[in-house]
Amino acid sequence: MSGWIYTRYELLRAFRARRFFIFSLGFPVVLFFVIAGPNRKVHNFDGLGVSLPLYYMVSLASFGTMMAMISSGARIAGERQAGWTRQLRITPLSVRAYFRAKVLTSYAMAITSLVLLYIAGVSLGVSLPAHSWLAMSGLILVGLLPFAALGITLGHLMTVESIGPITGGTVSLLAIVSGTWFPITGGFLHDLGQCLPSYWLVQAGRAAITGQAWGVRGWVVIAAWTVALTALAGLAYRRDTGRV
Repeated sequence: MSGWIYTRYELLRAFRARRFFIFSLGFPVVLFFVIAGPNRKVHNFDGLGVSLPLYYMVSLASFGTMMAMISSGARIAGERQAGWTRQLRITPLSVRAYFRAKVLTSYAMAITSLVLLYIAGVSLGVSLPAHSWLAMSGLILVGLLPFAALGITLGHLMTVESIGPITGGTVSLLAIVSGTWFPITGGFLHDLGQCLPSYWLVQAGRAAITGQAWGVRGWVVIAAWTVALTALAGLAYRRDTGRV
């Protein structure tokens, strides 16, 4: 099996999974309409000078894409339980091609989530210059790199029974600490959040609001977590495939 054939199979399988679409792609959009729909006329949310639909569109963009990336772990855990990963090891598929397929599939899901939230935002009156859409989207895609590795790591460490609660709990906790639901401007949570990639993923979305990209600290945090979690994903994969 060639790497690109396997990638195509992964994409088709992911987009045909109804449960994934409902919980990983549909949930952020529904949540956006529940929060922003009744408050679409709020044009100065929390004194920030931006509308409430814009604020929660960019916040849920980080939440939805992070969930889409980490949810790849659920598919991997299912493959492991079914014995599919063991079958792959007797094919010519390289480890690099395997990881590439998982990352590309995760990004395809994340981009789909992002586009759906953008459409939802526009439907409630969100309007931004083209360069703001591009800057926000580009930073979000970069900020997702650590979460691609995290999803693979969890998929090779957790069982099918445990992966769901762990994934949901991890995304929810990171969203709270990183200021997805409400602004965190100081204190312990603010200091802690700046050390986490989820914080900078949220800030990537807020680039559309502030017009400013990350500083040096943001790039360093994303790069450090990407390297660390990629190494951990490799260890988890070797540990899992080394079992008899």
